Parts: sequence; C-alpha cells; structure tokens
Amino acid sequence: MYVCSCFGVTEQQVRQHAEDGACTPRQIASACKAGTDCGGCVRRIQALLGRGNCPRRELADQGRSPLADVANQPAAVRVTAEAA
Repeated sequence: MYVCSCFGVTEQQVRQHAEDGACTPRQIASACKAGTDCGGCVRRIQALLGRGNCPRRELADQGRSPLADVANQPAAVRVTAEAA
C-alpha cells in the first residue's frame, strides 16, 4: 500500500528505511523523499514508525551523540555494535 502518493513510497519501503536506522519522519524523508512534497503522508509515516526502539534515540538517552556514523554503516554492523 502506498504511503506517499507524491513519490510512490510504499509502507514496505518506509519499514525498510526504519529497519536501516531511520527513526523519524525527517529521516525517512532524507532516505526516500516521502513527506517532502504535500506532507499528507507524514502522520502515516509517524504511525508506521511508532515508538519502537531507535538506535539514535538510544544513543541520545545514553548521552552519546546520535549523529555518530551509525546510519552510514551496514545494518549488520549496526546490530553488532548495538549488541556490544
């Protein structure tokens, strides 16, 4: 099902970007442009993201920089680093 009609972004794509580390609608927008045109999909994106675990949020809660290069690492590396 499409979330963003403007850019043809599906729920599955949003979920994949979330699994890859995007935690906010703004981060989803950076990954695929969803939410950057009319904005009608932003609430749906927020609902899909929910309040689940987010590596960047967890870093901020620990007092570490959420802007660390976590997002640019492959998912397997991020998972290994988070488990440590």
